[in-house]
Amino acid sequence: MRRRVGDRDLPEHAVSHPSSRRGFLKALLSALLVFGLAALSQGHGGPGASNAQAGAAFYDYEPALADGPPGSIIRMEPMAGAPLNAHAYRVLYRSIGVHGESIAVSGVLIVPAGRAPAGGRDIVAWAHPTTGIVSRCAPSATRFVFQTMMGLRELVRHGYIVVATDYPGLGTEGPHPYLVGRSEARAVIDAVRAARQLAGADASNRYAVWGHSQGGQAALFTGIIAGSYAPELRLVGVAAAAPPTDLKSLLNEDALTDGGRNVTAMTLWSWHRVYGAPIDQVIAPAAMPAVDALAQECIQSPYDMLRRHYTQRPLQDQFLAVPNVTALMPWRGLLAENIPGTLPADLPVLVTQGGTDRLVLPQITRAYVRRLCAAGSRVDYLELPGVRHGFIGHHSAPQAVAWIADRFDRVPAPSNCPAILARDQG
Repeated sequence: MRRRVGDRDLPEHAVSHPSSRRGFLKALLSALLVFGLAALSQGHGGPGASNAQAGAAFYDYEPALADGPPGSIIRMEPMAGAPLNAHAYRVLYRSIGVHGESIAVSGVLIVPAGRAPAGGRDIVAWAHPTTGIVSRCAPSATRFVFQTMMGLRELVRHGYIVVATDYPGLGTEGPHPYLVGRSEARAVIDAVRAARQLAGADASNRYAVWGHSQGGQAALFTGIIAGSYAPELRLVGVAAAAPPTDLKSLLNEDALTDGGRNVTAMTLWSWHRVYGAPIDQVIAPAAMPAVDALAQECIQSPYDMLRRHYTQRPLQDQFLAVPNVTALMPWRGLLAENIPGTLPADLPVLVTQGGTDRLVLPQITRAYVRRLCAAGSRVDYLELPGVRHGFIGHHSAPQAVAWIADRFDRVPAPSNCPAILARDQG
């Protein structure tokens, strides 16, 4: 139950559009209850409580410190509260920014207790869903970072090292390049490299990536660039829950919903600062105060959800200044760059999707899965009826952990592509 705290971190979950105000308040009350139980279980003292927020100084660095091999560690500090007596560390490591510059990225490394197996410990990279787009929204800085990693306890029980990047611009100086796939993927892979630098971790060169929503996009892009970016590592599988695979739909059609407005506002605000794209070209002047306010708010607690629900309300009346953002340059080109393509055919893929997801629509995920299948990938596609966007990471975590374990154990990867493609032909 405690892990369900992790289901609070997606824009739809933060501003989901229930059929009534009563439905919204009921969902919020449920989230508050879950969050409260997690807080009580952590306590305020003793060994279970010191995964407290990090000081800002940990994330600060002089630009020269970022120079060095990607994945090399700049600094680290121990954290308490990881499950099953695992050793946990907050870490600042080197990576490559959007424009090819050397940057530092923060995250968390978790190493199981006990002796490593022969050949070393395999690594699972957790790619988190949306937590915000400014530096203070870093998961590694929160009290409940371990509870937001879906399947963490079972992954540690299997003996895997778990690495969880914050992505660039979260923790470290922002803005965060939100939904910029290659930026996310480099941060994921360099976190794996950082784990291999950790003395005593006994890390192997094999890893899997598992992510939800924004993290699902990060996972797919990790699969796309892994071979060229980190040929010394072996990626054994990609697991993605409700990955945004059609950003044009997300920023166009979904902009008419509360969740879509949040994602669109954050994306346009981030890309304006990261790429220099002209935001005044696409957002109505009267809407900018609400967009700026949303950009500064994190999505890390039920209180954040409630605040964002009210902050985005003005956008219901006035938001975009153009009928279709996705038709305008440079936005159209940037969207095309950040839509994941197909993966190497020999790389197994697990895709999970909530059947009642209203942010990342099931039919869009199915269409992407069909593209993977047609390109020769072995895809295990799992759609869970009645599950919404914010909960699919939690509900599909057992299947993801089992699927990842099979990849490390060299079990032949399952695929329901033949049935999927047969339905299309029928």
